[in-house]
Formats: sequence, C-alpha cells, structure tokens
Amino acid sequence: MTTALPDAAPDNWVDRFAPQGLRPWLKLGRFDRPAGIWLLLLPGWQGIALAGAMDGHWPNAWLLVAFAAGAALMRAAGCAYNDIVDRDIDAKVARTAGRPIASGRISVRQAWGFLAACSLAAFGILLSLGLIAILLGIASLGLIAAYPFMKRITWWPQAWLGLTFNWGALLGYAAATAWLARPALLLYAAGVFWTLGYDTIYAVQDLEDDALAGVKSSARRLGRAAPYGVLVFYLISIGLVFAAGAIAHLGPLFAALALLYALHLISQPVRLRLDDPHRALKLFNSNRDAGLILFAALVAGLWRAPSALFGLPP
Repeated sequence: MTTALPDAAPDNWVDRFAPQGLRPWLKLGRFDRPAGIWLLLLPGWQGIALAGAMDGHWPNAWLLVAFAAGAALMRAAGCAYNDIVDRDIDAKVARTAGRPIASGRISVRQAWGFLAACSLAAFGILLSLGLIAILLGIASLGLIAAYPFMKRITWWPQAWLGLTFNWGALLGYAAATAWLARPALLLYAAGVFWTLGYDTIYAVQDLEDDALAGVKSSARRLGRAAPYGVLVFYLISIGLVFAAGAIAHLGPLFAALALLYALHLISQPVRLRLDDPHRALKLFNSNRDAGLILFAALVAGLWRAPSALFGLPP
C-alpha cells in the first residue's frame, strides 16, 4: 500500500501567505502548484526561442511576457474546467478530494465564472499575437475541451495532454514569425512525447486510487513496464528535438545544451519507483528544469558566430 500524497505541498505559498478568502480560488487555478504553469508555458517559450534562433536574434521579450501571463491564465481556466468535469471522480481519490469543488468550498456555478474570467483575460492577450496565432489559439479549444473526458475513453489521456499542453510551441513560433515551419512541428512533436513521459510519471501517484475509481491512465496501462515506457517516450522526444535543431541549422551550443536535456530526461525513468509516489512527484516537478534547459538550448542555437550574440552581421 502506497501513501497518498496531498494535492499540493503543505508548505506551498498559497497556504502560507495568501488571505484565507482567496485560497480556494487560487487552489482552483492550481496556483499552489506552479509546476503545471511552467509545463504549459515552456513549450511556448521554446517556440519563440526557436523562431529567434533561426533568424539569428534573441527571443522577443514582449512575447515571453505575454506567454507567461497567458499560460498562467489558461492553466487556471483549464484546471477549473477539469475540476468541474471531474468533481465526482476527485471526491473518490485521496489526493484530489480536498480540491475546492470536490470539497464544496466553491460551487460549480462559481467555478464557471472563474473559468470565464480567466479565459476572457487570456483571449485578450491572444488578440495581440497576430492572425495565425489567433487561429491556432482558437483551434486549441477543442483539445482543451476534450481532455477531461479522455481518462474515461482511453488508456492514454497523457498523450492527449501532450497534444494540448505543447500547442504553445506552435503558437509561440507563429506569434514570432506569422507562419509555421518544419522545425516548429518537430518541436511540437517532441513536446508531445515529453509530456507523455512526465505525465505517466505523475500518474504513478494515483495508481491505486485510479484503479478503484475506474480512471484510465498510461501508468495503469503500462503497469510494471511504466519506467521502460517513459524511457521510450523520452528517447523519441530527444530524437525529435535534435531533428528540429538540425533542420533549423542551429549552432553548436544548441547541441551541447540539448545533450543536457537528454541526460536529464533519461535519468528520470532510471530513478522512478512505482511504489514511491513521493519520488514520482519529485521527478515530475523536475521537468520544469528540463524544459528550461531546452529553452536555453534553443536560445543558444542562434550562436553560429560570435557576432550573432551581439546582433551584428556575421
């Protein structure tokens, strides 16, 4: 029998510092668990960095800020939607039973209002990003709307999450260039397999509760082979990352830092234990660092000659 983890670390900043009345709302948007914001944000930053590196300049600072705000808002809206749909399942799972809707601290009607406010604010940011990015943002709504139901339909809801969470790679590249190119598509595909890996690790926390509640997941489907499955997903992600860099003709520093990304990913399934949910959560959270390493690699890819670092012609 494994020990159930709380839905957020007991020393999270919301419980420590936020006013009592705001805590349920911040928890509804998962602001007490910022790892998810990072994992939604980083593919967008990576797409922006890829576009900059291909053109030989630093990432667009305004786009980085806009995507940070948009990711926080859309993650909050997505979490509220997920909790509305999953409120009955959440009440049956030890780790999620204390969530604001499942525990009755926020009503479904109030949650819909929160979702609408966050979505409208995010849409305002989207409108500043150009036509192609706007169309891509609207197209992502279908992925977002379907995701909470995937755990009822397929053993691979983590794959659908990958399609959804990494849409920002396409959006970021399109916002920076007003177009899409093959390296951006490869980066997106790499992110899908990255998410499939790290969310399989995340699902290890809930193996027993998910089985009792009838919730499907890649961790349950893979069973004892889950660490090997995660390794395969990560190896595919690594291969796609290097393919994107090669087609984009990124500089040698990209390859050096991308190798660090690869080593970080490969270390995770090696350390994963199915009977240790605390370790699974720690490994999952470490993917923020993995994503930042890949972002740095893409930024560094603009360096093809010393002059490129200073915006001078080669």
